[in-house]
Amino acid sequence: MAVSMRDLDPAFQGAGQKAGIEIWRIEKLSPVAFPKSSHGKFYTGDSYIILKTSASKSGALRHDIHYWLGADTSQDEAGAAAIKTIELDAALGGRAVQYREVQGHETEKFLSYFKPCIIPLKGGIASGFKHVEEEEYKNCLYICQGKHVVHVKEVPFARSSLNHDDIFILDTKSKIFQFNGSNSSIQERAKALEVVQYIKDTYHDGKCDVAAIEDGKLMADAETGEFWGFFGGFAPLPRKTTRDEAKNIDTVPTRLYRVQKGQAEPVEIESLTRELLDTNGCYIVDCGIEVFVWMGRNTSLDERKTASGAADELLLGLDRPKCHVVRVIEGFETVMFRSKFDSWPQSTNVAVTEDGRGKVAALLKRQGLNVRGLMKAAPPKEEPQPYIDCTGNLQVWRVNGQQKTLLQASDQSKFYSGDCYIFQYSYPGEDKEEHLIGTWFGRQSVEEDRVSAISQAGKIIELLKFSATQARIYEGYEPLQFFVIFQSFIVFKGGLSEGYKKHLADKEIGDDTYKEDGIALFRVQGTGPDNMQSIQVEPVASSLNSSYCYILHSGSSVFTWTGNLTNSEDQELVERQLDLIKPDMQSKLQKEGAESEQFWEILGGKSEYPSEKIGRDAESDPHLFSCTFSKGELKVTEIYNFNQDDLMTEDVFILDCHSDIYIWVGQQVEYKNKMQALAIGEKFLEYDFLMEKLSHQAPIYIVMEGSEPLFFTRHFSWDSTKSAMHGNSFQRKLTLVKNGGAPPIDKPKRRTPVSYGGRSAAPEKSQRSRSVSFSPDRVRVRGRSPAFNALAATFENPNARNLSTPPPMVRKLYPKSVTPDSAKLAPRSAAIAALTASFNKPLPAKEVIIPPSIKGSPEEPKLSTEAMISSPQGDSKETSVNNVTDEAPKPKPETIQEDVKEGETEDEEGLPIYPYDRLKTTATDPVTEIDVTKRETYLSLEEFREKFGMVKEAFYKLPKWKQNKVKMALQLF
Repeated sequence: MAVSMRDLDPAFQGAGQKAGIEIWRIEKLSPVAFPKSSHGKFYTGDSYIILKTSASKSGALRHDIHYWLGADTSQDEAGAAAIKTIELDAALGGRAVQYREVQGHETEKFLSYFKPCIIPLKGGIASGFKHVEEEEYKNCLYICQGKHVVHVKEVPFARSSLNHDDIFILDTKSKIFQFNGSNSSIQERAKALEVVQYIKDTYHDGKCDVAAIEDGKLMADAETGEFWGFFGGFAPLPRKTTRDEAKNIDTVPTRLYRVQKGQAEPVEIESLTRELLDTNGCYIVDCGIEVFVWMGRNTSLDERKTASGAADELLLGLDRPKCHVVRVIEGFETVMFRSKFDSWPQSTNVAVTEDGRGKVAALLKRQGLNVRGLMKAAPPKEEPQPYIDCTGNLQVWRVNGQQKTLLQASDQSKFYSGDCYIFQYSYPGEDKEEHLIGTWFGRQSVEEDRVSAISQAGKIIELLKFSATQARIYEGYEPLQFFVIFQSFIVFKGGLSEGYKKHLADKEIGDDTYKEDGIALFRVQGTGPDNMQSIQVEPVASSLNSSYCYILHSGSSVFTWTGNLTNSEDQELVERQLDLIKPDMQSKLQKEGAESEQFWEILGGKSEYPSEKIGRDAESDPHLFSCTFSKGELKVTEIYNFNQDDLMTEDVFILDCHSDIYIWVGQQVEYKNKMQALAIGEKFLEYDFLMEKLSHQAPIYIVMEGSEPLFFTRHFSWDSTKSAMHGNSFQRKLTLVKNGGAPPIDKPKRRTPVSYGGRSAAPEKSQRSRSVSFSPDRVRVRGRSPAFNALAATFENPNARNLSTPPPMVRKLYPKSVTPDSAKLAPRSAAIAALTASFNKPLPAKEVIIPPSIKGSPEEPKLSTEAMISSPQGDSKETSVNNVTDEAPKPKPETIQEDVKEGETEDEEGLPIYPYDRLKTTATDPVTEIDVTKRETYLSLEEFREKFGMVKEAFYKLPKWKQNKVKMALQLF
């Protein structure tokens, strides 16, 4: 299509150069840029043009153009919007899809740009926007329809507007009521609450009450009575006879028209095929609720404008003026358009499109405009990320019929192409331990083993109460997450299962299972030591590829071959993989083009081989679908511009990323539907709804609500507290609305880090625990005195760890409003009784402290649980002490003192103690060379009890929270 400057409206210059939404309003039959601050506000008397620019992962820009016609807009303004939309498409290179949007009948794609809804305002530019300010707040009644996006329409404020099938919102000055028709679904009610939140924020500054009214509840509560009071009291509602005129329109048979001389001429056809469309003409395809205008690449701008007008006249003549009209350009047809045809070629040559786009860009560049958005953007170089923690614990089973065999750690990453495997990977998540249960099917594996693997993996998931993510993976289609979990992955030819061997026998095929002393060729691939693979291929020259390195062995001969397109990192991977495949043998390096005769002889001679790198399909922009699956039939609905709130707990959703797909299953999905999640994914791959040539062997992930892994949530702006909420979708949304949009629950505390043997580096210092062994010869570091221990023992849990040992982990002292270990603390009365008893006990006779070198059978201090475990003699020592205690009292031995200073004595453990007067800060003769921050530890037991008795009464007069704080200080001293 030829383009000249007269075809480009100045208002469109520079449009569509970056992702986002741009809006123009038709004023005096010309487009005028609409300020971003007013986006989402549409007036019933106006017409608008909306440009949605999206940037794909490849960096290319994609455009969708909509023109919205208000219910009261003039015919001239509507016509101007239609024509200017075609001009905007020309300015963007002639590849945009164009949609006509009629107020009240907008497409879901259009409404998704302005979530949660649009509520058209009365007036328009032609009327001067004259609005009378209301002295009192005007009560408004709205009807809400839609499960994924909401169509909102204001209806007369009367009881007759209500019905049992829809949701209604009554907006009053002090309260917003949502009336849920008895026949409406939970999902519709939940979506309508998003409109309630919008009204609350927009018209009430977020300050008003919200009430939900259930149809049929009569006057059961005050809010229901208040609602019906606005309608003069309760009365039965009329039955709604038809939900929408679209029901009848859907039955219209598909018709094809060719636009000639401004008129739509019908074309007689037996079946609708691509060959009927001529690149030099424009056509109208009438599909009932949707009408498509197809424009050939070789048509002029005037011809396209004429075709648009012909479509409008056709619909007026058929009395269907509110149908959706979609205009598509040859080579850029939508999936929906192509699906209307009985046959459509898989690929279309669109090289002319790039040429036309370049001409437009060159034309605008001469005018001094920035044309970066019009030129094809270079794809950004982005290193793929696995989005999974690689320090977890891995278990692998090989499937053999109905049995499975657990593999040793050394064999976990060595798979056979004729077998099926189950793996369970447990790893630290954001707030808890997460699990990935997967099945891997080798290319040569038999159906019996595949079915058994799925069944046995399902049992593991049931044991985990559906909290794990499930993965179905085929050989050759492994995702990055799989490779980084296994790190060094090797695939051998052949198989070990009985099913595989039986298959070979039935087909009379020779067994080519890998043998260490046989001939084998491995292709080495990967990105580094944590992601490298060796895949056994046919030992022939045609299996080589210049972009890879290979390992070849035959008997005692081992060769490494490096392609000319490989780099030093690829060659390093070969050495690492060689250590796994042939660790004790010396290899001979073969560079491409300089191979030895022996090398070619083993491969059976030279032959041609490729040089292009082998790669699986790249991840594309994700698409979200809601789905229903019944009697083996799958129906899907695409959700545009999706976010986390679109995932309803009652439904199953499919996230299509092209290279792999995710089946998200809500918590309240029925059990039988949960068990069909994998079948849903397989059907989706089979149907290929987006016509994107999906492989039937693409990885399928089954994700359960509340256990979403990071590699799934990265496609959303994710809030884990929302998926942790309870109740159905409506109950959750209602809670959010009443709490101002914030989830009412607290985020779960972060899980204590778990050390996974063999897969992680050294644990952090906070995770390490010291093993403290007890020895009579060990020098005791001053910490607590016996007096302090007597006090602390009153408040401590006797089963707790030894607090003189560093804690094995760090935890919050006061999580939320709960006091530490409050559930473990003894009742207050028991604590007081224990404390009183300790004060009333007679003082024990002072025992002799014998130096370790001459001590015969000393009485050992009581050991903590940790010390008892770590000491090999712990049990025997405790027994001997008890036996001595049960015997008759011993005569008091003579006390031996060594190096005791004046005014200083020793306690039972041989540590110095001092009088209270010398430990005071105001003492005339203070003790020196002590830890002044722990003066109480240098008191004798008698003085400590005496001094503590003076504060005991004051302690119990403290508020309970302060008592707990003192107890905690004693525990952690």
